[in-house]
Amino acid sequence: MSVLPLVFTSGWASGINAYAVVLLLGVFGATGLTDEVPEALQRTDVLIAAGVLFLCEAVADKIPYVDNVWDSVHTVIRPVAGAVVAALLAGESGSLPELAAGAVGGSTALMSHLVKAGTRMAVNTSPEPFSNIVLSTAEDLTVAGVITFAMFHPVAAAVIAAVLLALGVWLVLFLASRIRRFRRRRAQRREERRLAAAGGGPPADRSVGGGR
Repeated sequence: MSVLPLVFTSGWASGINAYAVVLLLGVFGATGLTDEVPEALQRTDVLIAAGVLFLCEAVADKIPYVDNVWDSVHTVIRPVAGAVVAALLAGESGSLPELAAGAVGGSTALMSHLVKAGTRMAVNTSPEPFSNIVLSTAEDLTVAGVITFAMFHPVAAAVIAAVLLALGVWLVLFLASRIRRFRRRRAQRREERRLAAAGGGPPADRSVGGGR
């Protein structure tokens, strides 16, 4: 079977949490759960580095505005990681050219990363931190669940990833339109209050000497 579904799914997941993808695939390969994982991802140093970075992301990703900085830094890292993982998977399978796999994994990772970053920017307009924690936890669990499912049902997992990506794009566009509308209304209310304050003061006394 072609490795393309797994390449697409790993690319989508890498755009959300690349370290989780590397860690999960490495653990699955090292434990013998699948033979689709290349040796490079099963190395002990790779697993340790991925585990430490995953813990760092698990913390940074749940703090408002810190997650925006983290996402900005990973605008390059996540697509590159998605491309590298995809190329390694294709090289291990031999059913897909590595260059094509890297292009699919990298572009898919970039799209899902932009969805994640855009969603976080919208969520950070809310002053409370709980939405960040809930959203980050949901993302981590979804990535873990879809990658695990992909080990046994790669085609079905790829379909799920594609649906989630499409829904994510729609959600970002929807939130962006709502935020723009909210900002326009707030600016309009401020302008109305300013005009009311400028024209609602007491009339000036034009008489000299109190009208004498």
